[in-house]
Amino acid sequence: MANKGNKKRRQFSLEEKMKVVEAVDSGKRKGDVAKEFGITPSTLSTFLKDRTKFEKKVREASVGPQRKRMRSALYDDIDKAVFAWFQEIHAKNILVTGSVIRKKALNLANMLGYDNFQASVGWLNRFRDRHGIALKAVCREDTDRLMNGLGIDKVNEWHAGEIIKLIADYSPDDIFNADETGVFFQLLPQHTLAAKGDHCRGGKKAKQRLTALFCCNASGTEKMRPLIVGRSASPRCLKNIHSLPCDYRANQWAWMTRDLFNEWLIQVDARMKRAERRILLLIDNCSAHNMLPRLERIQVGYLPSNCTAVLQPLNLGIIHTMKVLYRSHLLKQILLKLSSREDQEKVDIKQAIDMIAAAWWSVKPSTVVKCWQKAGIIPMEFAECDIESAASEPDTAIEKLWHTVAIATCVPNEVNFQDFVTADDDLIISQDTDIIQGMVAGENTSEAGSEDEGEVSLPQQPKVTITEAISSVQKLRQFLSTCVDVPDAIFGQLNGIDEYLMKRVTQTLVDSKITDFLQTK
Repeated sequence: MANKGNKKRRQFSLEEKMKVVEAVDSGKRKGDVAKEFGITPSTLSTFLKDRTKFEKKVREASVGPQRKRMRSALYDDIDKAVFAWFQEIHAKNILVTGSVIRKKALNLANMLGYDNFQASVGWLNRFRDRHGIALKAVCREDTDRLMNGLGIDKVNEWHAGEIIKLIADYSPDDIFNADETGVFFQLLPQHTLAAKGDHCRGGKKAKQRLTALFCCNASGTEKMRPLIVGRSASPRCLKNIHSLPCDYRANQWAWMTRDLFNEWLIQVDARMKRAERRILLLIDNCSAHNMLPRLERIQVGYLPSNCTAVLQPLNLGIIHTMKVLYRSHLLKQILLKLSSREDQEKVDIKQAIDMIAAAWWSVKPSTVVKCWQKAGIIPMEFAECDIESAASEPDTAIEKLWHTVAIATCVPNEVNFQDFVTADDDLIISQDTDIIQGMVAGENTSEAGSEDEGEVSLPQQPKVTITEAISSVQKLRQFLSTCVDVPDAIFGQLNGIDEYLMKRVTQTLVDSKITDFLQTK
């Protein structure tokens, strides 16, 4: 009995526990797995029972995979703030010593209102152990080297070496780029100068902006569903709305955050797993991208720091084209209001979402391929479509539209259409400076859930019945029949809408009880 009591108890890291669970998932008998890893059947049962807990911890990168316990820190919010700061510093390849971490911890603790916190050596050791910092500093992926250099030499080096290694095992269909951009969705032409160069760190203009995440592949054959981030979690215009052409999220600043980006990544990873695909995702190293979850079907490659202006395909014309199309649609709406002498109403979030999504889906594959080639990631001979047909925009028709609206709305002569398109290019799109403010914004969901702030006061539209929708399609078909040279594709799209509506209404009738049709008089 004494010998049994003195037997040393073995502790397993999260990584070891995950290997045990994966062995069971592979189809091996539990008894064989227990013998292979030298554990008792009861220990194996405990691992399987708690699998969701430690899988979530590692997936969210809240603890290192070598960690043996999942105990939370005593000052959990200080721990989270210091780790968020560390991730930003490490992503910029800045060397951080233990004393620097301790000083930063004291500073953040003071900002959070803790007077008794002591950033001792013991706290530092526990902090490093909780997050596996030493391990990550040594074993970080080779993509960290992409963040070390600046200038044309670094770009050439990346083209000659790193990118070749990254894309070696992937076809252009499976190489993706994701990036965010800010949008002043209510911006009018006459206010272009006031918005130009505004970073929009907060204040009233934070209510007039959105952040949009876009993702597309190198062959131009696949554009993913956009993710739009607004300030209001429950805007009036989205009441009773169950389907949108994008995913919509909200926070206090309408910025991209680590949590939102990781949520999007996990959804894409799950989609790729269902499709039995593996993809390469190229992203920049902004603060929202530097603490990624565990992914099974996505390999992430970082673009070199400060070089995204010449290496990121979405920045080389794809997002710009989307904004050209979005602003063009705004101009057309303004012109229609002017011609009918109606008061110009501000765009609400629902209208902005619809127009942004429509603009995104309207970006031509040839434009996408051209931008990937410009980035030097795919060879010029790859393009299967006519690159020359990807005409630079705005075209002549858009310029005429701008000229007409500019005169009618008294836009200053020095402002042109390109100024209107690029007015929000300098918007901050992620939390990259104030860690504490970011934590508060992430936790205080009530500030992001206000319906009133930033919401346009438009009259509530009556709900459209399916019968009215079918009637509208019939009227649209009748109108098109009176027009000349209507493309066949337009009639095809109209037929698709008609078919969808008829399927909905007939299914509803089929599911109804027979007594619903035999109403007593």
